Amino acid sequence: MFGFGSKAYLLGLDIGSGSIKMLQLKESTGKLKVERFGMKPLPAEMIVDGSIMDGLGVVTAIKELATEQKLKNKNVALSISGTSVIVKKITLPPMPEEELDKQIKFEAEQYIPFDINDVYLDFHILSQEKQSSATQGEMEVLLVATKKDKLNDYANAVREAGLTPKVVDVDAFAVENMYCVNYDVSPAELTAIVNIGASVMNINILKGGVSAFTRDIAIGGNRYSERIQQDLGLSLEDAEAAKKGQLPDVNADALHQAVATVDEELATEISRSFDYFRTTSPEDIARIVLCGGCSKIKSLPVKISEHLGIETSVANPFKKLDTSALKKSHEDIERIAPEAAVVVGLALRREGDR
Repeated sequence: MFGFGSKAYLLGLDIGSGSIKMLQLKESTGKLKVERFGMKPLPAEMIVDGSIMDGLGVVTAIKELATEQKLKNKNVALSISGTSVIVKKITLPPMPEEELDKQIKFEAEQYIPFDINDVYLDFHILSQEKQSSATQGEMEVLLVATKKDKLNDYANAVREAGLTPKVVDVDAFAVENMYCVNYDVSPAELTAIVNIGASVMNINILKGGVSAFTRDIAIGGNRYSERIQQDLGLSLEDAEAAKKGQLPDVNADALHQAVATVDEELATEISRSFDYFRTTSPEDIARIVLCGGCSKIKSLPVKISEHLGIETSVANPFKKLDTSALKKSHEDIERIAPEAAVVVGLALRREGDR
């Protein structure tokens, strides 16, 4: 969305609350090939609700991952999410894009709950209905705003790590890019893509591959760890291990109950967002596609499907990509795939994209 400056694929860099991921794509014989992919876990509290708390730690982690990946491409697409990112679909009278570019700040002031001078703005025209003798005509515009200090924190961390930010996207739209490349998109059906990371859940409802509704909610995989820690009396480190099935001596019944409680909480949050969306659209959501680290919790897709009565599956961001260069087994690729949704979407961006 927010451009900083060839049409080569950019290096995807996903700076998440739980880990940093890098991915480089290359077009080869008509197919997209994953050239490089790496992940590095981040300590808790380094990034909270999408805001960088420990800048030096983040810069160090990016540098280490870049060194491990032996990067040639230093030009990066990154993304942001959380409460300081606002996405609104607005309706305006038809006007040329050049005029809208000048007008957008004035229009945005009605929708942005921050001082307009403290945010970066961008927009994308979704559709335009021309004026006729019977109708005035209107156009739908997707308005995106983010607090300047937050975006600058991310961009500066990337620069200090020796890389060059070229495009800043929004997590929900990066996941949309990933989905549209890997899956057949129905022009009529509504698909909800729900990306659940460590601290933020992004909901993006698509119709025909175009976003009809987005929302970020400050809840994610950390909630499981906190609940397990509280209910089972474990350290945070042991709670994380128990969540991943790596603590064999844990009380299985208590663990199951703690996980089920958070499954229900997440399903309820998704349901509330869908209820809000239904106040603006009479159409039914046909399916839910999960991604992000939380989608690896086996009970979660089942709970969401039961709670909402909607078919729920887990995305494979590598579904139509050639991953042979990674020299990993099919099982290893499957294991890491759900966490790669945002970084795959970012790696699909090119220089000059809006």
